[in-house]
Amino acid sequence: MSDSPLTGRCNCGGVRFEVTEPIVSAGWCHCTRCQRRTGTSGSLQGRLAPGSLRILQGEELLHAFEPSDGFAKVFCSACGSSMWSRSPDGQTFAVRFGVLDSDPGIRAGYRQFVDYAPAWDTLPDDGLPRFAERRPPAL
Repeated sequence: MSDSPLTGRCNCGGVRFEVTEPIVSAGWCHCTRCQRRTGTSGSLQGRLAPGSLRILQGEELLHAFEPSDGFAKVFCSACGSSMWSRSPDGQTFAVRFGVLDSDPGIRAGYRQFVDYAPAWDTLPDDGLPRFAERRPPAL
């Protein structure tokens, strides 16, 4: 991690947070939920070490879309910035790289749900491992 702790914020600045430990892993997700949530062909996110996300300001602004079969998608209710995903048990978080204030010191290591990538955006030939569906947990 280049800055310690790593900080981030939503677009309006109402929500501010920090990540106190290095990001564990990072990857692109091209599932249709990520497409609809971001308005793009995918989302780059980093899995956090348990207990390393600290909300500094604006917790009352955070809302979540909680699908029955996946992680909650947490966003700022004032500006709509997509902040992170949260596991149903509240222990696992994956922060969106777009809300970080500086270089997280880790790069994407895979692409998942590539079978759902839209035809209007060709995935780059970046050499990252690709998974048709969800990436196996061991990677």
